[in-house]
Amino acid sequence: MTHSTKPVGRTLVFGALTAAFYTGFFAYGDTIAAHFAQGSLWAAGPIATVFAVSYLHGEFASNLWATLGISAVRKHERTTVTATKRPAQRPTLHA
Repeated sequence: MTHSTKPVGRTLVFGALTAAFYTGFFAYGDTIAAHFAQGSLWAAGPIATVFAVSYLHGEFASNLWATLGISAVRKHERTTVTATKRPAQRPTLHA
């Protein structure tokens, strides 16, 4: 018997991390922006932030869909559609 486990724990962890990340950036946005504006290595802050938010939110969303049982259609699961043959010559209209 195959037992499919749903990633409920991972969904909650990444959901909490995503919420904490957003909360922190909204609560301390001015301070964080001031640091990022200092230049030097701080200039990489916005790029690192975007990657971090993208990763956290992506993991949360992926685990949420898996927990809900929603998945993408795989190529081998699609039904094949047969193409209809076109006539060799199109009919001409005589007016």
